[in-house]
Amino acid sequence: MGVNTFTDEHCSAVAPLRIFKASIVDSHNLIPKLVPQAIKSIEFIQGNGGTGSIKQINFAEGGGFGSVKYQIDELNDKTLTYKYSLVEGDALIEGLEKITYEVKFEPSPDGGSISKVTSKYYTKGDFVLKEEDIKAGKERVLGMYKVVEDYLLKNPDAYV
Repeated sequence: MGVNTFTDEHCSAVAPLRIFKASIVDSHNLIPKLVPQAIKSIEFIQGNGGTGSIKQINFAEGGGFGSVKYQIDELNDKTLTYKYSLVEGDALIEGLEKITYEVKFEPSPDGGSISKVTSKYYTKGDFVLKEEDIKAGKERVLGMYKVVEDYLLKNPDAYV
């Protein structure tokens, strides 16, 4: 088994706690409302959203994916850290055992936030990840992040 690690940073004008609450803690409610053309629903199939819970994302028809399941490994509203593992679903292509993510929101000097995301792809055997697969996944995640950020900028009283 191999492990491929990728790290990205994104800056936002939105304060760290607000974007953490909206994009992580309340994502199951907010994201399907913001992007119904992509996300049909997000539901907890085990637990209540805390550490150990399993979240299922059901994609809208025609998007290429049916659903994925994530296990929440850590949800810390003090350090604004979220760790989760993709454990089942269409995005877990053949040759991948699992994908883990660590997201941390930190304050930026201008009052906004810096989102630091580390993703680890655990491969089976001699499987080699394709750069286009990684890029496509990153673009989808960044797209969701930008939609939530835009919503928060247009709604300054939301998630305060």
